[in-house]
This record gives sequence, structure tokens and C-alpha cells, in this order.
Amino acid sequence: MNWLWIVLPIVAVLVLGGLVLAIGRPLTRLRRRRVAQALRLFRLQREQLEAKFFDLAKSSGKPRGLRWLDCEWHNDVTFARDLNSGLLTAFVAVNIRFEAIEGGDMEDVEHVSTVRDAAAVFHYRRGRWGTGGRPLFNMNPRDALDRLQGQFEPVTPAP
Repeated sequence: MNWLWIVLPIVAVLVLGGLVLAIGRPLTRLRRRRVAQALRLFRLQREQLEAKFFDLAKSSGKPRGLRWLDCEWHNDVTFARDLNSGLLTAFVAVNIRFEAIEGGDMEDVEHVSTVRDAAAVFHYRRGRWGTGGRPLFNMNPRDALDRLQGQFEPVTPAP
């Protein structure tokens, strides 16, 4: 009878472990499929997302005293997952050009016309990609992921 108290918990742990593995594998495959679908959707919608980013960024009033002139988009994209929320994020390489607003603080600053490297930020939420028009200045997408280490983990697209 004493051996029963030892064997029953072991059997219960093995059965529960088997169930976790049986359920976990399909969930992992489903998660991978959803990520792959999100990345395909990003590629399909990229041009519209870039236009939305530019419209939101230029209407933000930031940086103060500067007017957004142009964004030159590059192919470099890094995908990541927010470790807290699980939100899928894309960092896209972009060069941004500004001009000073007449009568503003930046009008006499010589470096206003310097092209700025940045990583444009996009998020995938509820089956849709979107943006707040937020650039991360002076970094490329890989730098963004490195600097935000601990907040984001890389997501590699399936071949």
C-alpha cells in the first residue's frame, strides 16, 4: 500500500507531462504559422505602411522646428517580439530628410539638411500592421534590436 503513494504521483506527473507536450507542439506550430502570415502581410502592405508612417511622423511636430521632407526606405527589416506584450514589431531602415521651419529655432542650424538614419517602427496587433509614425533616430534596425535588448527578442522569418 505504501508503494501506491509513490507510484500514483509519478504516473500523474508523467500523464500531465505527456498532455503538455501533446498540446504544446500544435500550439507552437500554430504560433509559427501566425508569425509567418504576419510577415507575409507586412511585405504585401509595406508600401502603404511606409506612406502611413510618413504622414503620421510629419504631422507629429517632432523634431521641433523641423519639417519632414522625405523618407528613403531601405530593404533592411528586422522583426522582433516584445517580451512583455508578445506584440510583433518590425524595425525598417529609413533615411529621413528635414528642413527648418521658417522663423523657428532650427532655421540657422547648419546640420538641419543632414540626412538622418533611423529605424521606423511598425506593430502587428489583432491581425493588422500599423504604425504610430515613430522613428528611432541614429540607428539601423539591427542596432534598434541590440539597444532594446531585454525588451525585444528577434523573430526570424521562416525560409
